[in-house]
Amino acid sequence: MITVIGTGTGAPLPPDAEAALAGAGLVVGARRHLAAAVLPDTAERIVLGPLAPAFDAIEQAIEKPVEPADAERRHVVVLASGDPGFFGIVRALAERFGAGRLTVHPGVSSVATAFARLGLTWDDAVVVSAHGRDLRTAVNVCRAHPKVAVLTGPGSGPAELGAALRSSERVLVVASALGTASALGSDSDSGSGSGSGSESGSGSGEQVERVERVTPAEAAARDWGSAVSVVLCLDESRVLPPVRTVAGPPSGPAQWALREEEFEHRDSMITKFEVRALALARLGPRLGEHVWDVGAGSGSVAVECARLGAAVTAVEKTLDGVERVRANAAAHGVEVTVVHGAAPTVLSDLPDPDAVFIGGGGRELPGIVTACARRTRRSVVVAMAALDRVPAVRDALVTAGLDCEGVLLQSSRLAPLPGDVTRLAATNPVFLLWGVRPPARSEGVAQ
Repeated sequence: MITVIGTGTGAPLPPDAEAALAGAGLVVGARRHLAAAVLPDTAERIVLGPLAPAFDAIEQAIEKPVEPADAERRHVVVLASGDPGFFGIVRALAERFGAGRLTVHPGVSSVATAFARLGLTWDDAVVVSAHGRDLRTAVNVCRAHPKVAVLTGPGSGPAELGAALRSSERVLVVASALGTASALGSDSDSGSGSGSGSESGSGSGEQVERVERVTPAEAAARDWGSAVSVVLCLDESRVLPPVRTVAGPPSGPAQWALREEEFEHRDSMITKFEVRALALARLGPRLGEHVWDVGAGSGSVAVECARLGAAVTAVEKTLDGVERVRANAAAHGVEVTVVHGAAPTVLSDLPDPDAVFIGGGGRELPGIVTACARRTRRSVVVAMAALDRVPAVRDALVTAGLDCEGVLLQSSRLAPLPGDVTRLAATNPVFLLWGVRPPARSEGVAQ
């Protein structure tokens, strides 16, 4: 049997976890956890670094035949931070040894502790791990949602997160060394001001808990060391939502491809809902991804992508269009970053997208499509009314290495006539082309 004990956020161990430690023959954990725990003198200690060597030692300890009198030597304890079942070591242990061989004593997670320090609920927070993962997912979630907890790691800490969010109005709450004994009763920051930035006790090298509010720019300019465990990214105007029933990010919208009347627009210059429905299906906007809406106009596609959880940047060259996009985003309660300028020039300053919708462009359309297709990670969707532009757009998508498909959408809507009868009213036909980046071929696979 393997006992996994969550510790490190200040809460005392329950009696059964203490008993497991007292009878351990092998204890595995980070150096700080081993130093803080009361262990039997006879217990073997392994400092947790790469998982494979530690897991091999665990397997040897639990599988090696021993005399009945020495059976306690089989007892393995793994010490972990906070709740080891929450983005923690429980997953790796269960994959290697089976969940049935684990007894888990969870501690208080760093996310729960960080929100507790601020006096905030976190049932509505989105939690994303950047530990050993690409930071861009965490950045996109922070752009799209008002309350996000980011679990940090080397190269994906407060400085890198702040640099990526420098232009946003979010507040970052950087929680370092949560639950350290030296913080109990100490004069550590509780969330006002940016603090001193010290990561250790004065002259002792001992870590001290810090909970510091900073702007993204301030976070980017700091050296945070290695003690940070979680960063909260907050829109402070929206940190206290209504009472909820389901935890986590808000559920998806009840409907999409909203009617044109639900958006402010000028002279019917808006992507019709039939076209928008197929465009959304080909864009596939989702939590953790970034979508461009180029030539946004009313911003209807941008708003719909944001409602489905994506981080969205809308590019619009007219000032009245920029204000219209912002008004529509506010009316639907979503976050859309609006960039005033003409594509493709302004695109060079934007973070790379996962998907792009292009709804305008005029004679510059092929160049805009080329610029977008070269940078998208997944797909580009183009809506246009002019037949003459279809070949050039298709060539631009194919030349950029995307697999291209398309349709001509012609719909007729039910419309009333005098005498309580109904006719079909045709909408203008629209060409919708989309290019999808093919999956990378695995090396060594026979062609």
